[in-house]
Amino acid sequence: MNAPEVKELDELRAKAQENHRALHSRINRLSDDAIDLILRNARSHYAWTDRPIADALLHEIYEIMINGPTSMNTLPARFVFVKTPEGKERLAKSLKPQNVPKMMGAPVTAIIAHDLDFWKELPFLFPHDDRRHLFDGKPEYCADTAYRNGTLQGAYFMIAARALGLDVGAMSGFSNAIVDEEFFAGTNLKSNFLCNIGYADETALFQKLPRFAFDQVCSFA
Repeated sequence: MNAPEVKELDELRAKAQENHRALHSRINRLSDDAIDLILRNARSHYAWTDRPIADALLHEIYEIMINGPTSMNTLPARFVFVKTPEGKERLAKSLKPQNVPKMMGAPVTAIIAHDLDFWKELPFLFPHDDRRHLFDGKPEYCADTAYRNGTLQGAYFMIAARALGLDVGAMSGFSNAIVDEEFFAGTNLKSNFLCNIGYADETALFQKLPRFAFDQVCSFA
């Protein structure tokens, strides 16, 4: 894809600025209820009802998540939605025993992965300046950028799911090597973490664990 011409780029920038002003004139913050839903009172879940999730809802989560910022718009995250009995059995091979029922009971488990070759898509994703030379032949920098930004996108994914009324439960108690062999063999994709998605069975919840106060972890410079 060719980079936009100067006039076209100026028009695109002006439109983006106009859209931003319009957004903030329409809504300047989320309601307290909305903040409670996505973060403040949200919980990680480990047990699930049998209420199914339509594929259209997974598409909607993606369409929200993909708008979250990443460096140079690299968008390295890749997602595999594991929902069939066969897929669940393959994924179960990688899990610690105590995590198997958590995953098997969820309607969908997302494998959040990242593509180490993300930079090859930069002519499409970052068309106004070719930045591929920053990554070509630099595998450590590629891996660091992909992991950091893919993790960000995984967090956006969880918040988007909660915003649509779903519950989530992220998991790291599994073997990345087994997941990569089972689902990404022959590719440059690497798994990061898993996220169960569904409608929670709240009877499995325990009390919310402590959080740090502002002054314990924040400072000014």
